[in-house]
Amino acid sequence: MFQLKLDFALERPELPRGMDKLIVSFLKASLQNYAMELYESLYDAHKSIIKGYVFSYFLPGAQFKEETILLNQNRFVMFFSDANLGEAIHFFNAFKKMRGIRYPMSRNSMELVSVRPQKRQQITEHEIVVKMQSSLIVRKHNVEDNTDIYYTHDQPGFAETLKENVENLLCKMDVPLSTESFAVEPIKGKKIVADVFGRSIDANIGIYKLIGEPELLNYLYLSGIGSRRSEGHGKFEIIW
Repeated sequence: MFQLKLDFALERPELPRGMDKLIVSFLKASLQNYAMELYESLYDAHKSIIKGYVFSYFLPGAQFKEETILLNQNRFVMFFSDANLGEAIHFFNAFKKMRGIRYPMSRNSMELVSVRPQKRQQITEHEIVVKMQSSLIVRKHNVEDNTDIYYTHDQPGFAETLKENVENLLCKMDVPLSTESFAVEPIKGKKIVADVFGRSIDANIGIYKLIGEPELLNYLYLSGIGSRRSEGHGKFEIIW
């Protein structure tokens, strides 16, 4: 098990508030530069494709302004993991091909300086305590009227809906893992409002206990948990 650590250099010490748009654009460009067949299997303009990867950032000295994120250094770090080992290796190779290429953004640019694999600890217990590295989005979608309800950790339905999100991920990815014993318990949860492709959505950060079969917890450790994972939400680190 591994995650990838990507170090970026910036022309100016700032980033757009829409980091999700920027990084998704970078991921797409990386795959287009590496293998169009893989790109087309993950990104189809005509249908929604659920993905098994997740990412988060480290933004040194971040100050969030209305349109930008000001940093105290000309760099930032992204952490990327994928529950599909073969796909993760392809992303690693795709990222390596992007090293040294200046990637433009509004009035700025970023350059991938290095990409390195980092070993992830195998989970062997049925309970783990985790800290969210990117916001946890728990969404219930109503197919009939195409509306969404977003839950925070202190609302009834939070745990049940998160379990449904996990079950939907496994079903769409055709991964035969049991969720029968899966549960989540907020320990020190905090509600935030997350920017998701220009929309403000109720989300969660903080510390949670995850309960389930070790195989399932290992999968979620790499895929992330909740909704909007492939847009930079739901990545966690084990703290106990």
